[in-house]
Amino acid sequence: MNMAPDAISTTLQMLTALAIVLGGLFVVFYLVKRFLKREVSASGNPLIRVISSQYIGIKKHIALVEVPGAVLVLGVSNDTIALLTKIEDPGVLDGIKQETSRITPSFSDHLQRLTTRFKPAKNNK
Repeated sequence: MNMAPDAISTTLQMLTALAIVLGGLFVVFYLVKRFLKREVSASGNPLIRVISSQYIGIKKHIALVEVPGAVLVLGVSNDTIALLTKIEDPGVLDGIKQETSRITPSFSDHLQRLTTRFKPAKNNK
């Protein structure tokens, strides 16, 4: 009994089926990303932005959240979000904006910047 030809053909069938399933998943993910993409606003800039977040314990952190006209300092725990203070002073807001401009961009920002050069330009006609 020679089992080698059966093992090879079974392996090839299994790998072909795996490639078809993975290819189908990639196609579905591409279509979902392309056609169900929602933009936050017309300009592409979100109105609410998390500036910084610092963990202070297990499942507890403090977050600086920028909303139009103010910066909110929020305490976030496992089941609650509490407003600690609201920063509205223009001098402090300018300092926070200058500090955030010096922060290194996130990985998603780098990835988005790198992938924009590979995307085809859209013609607005």
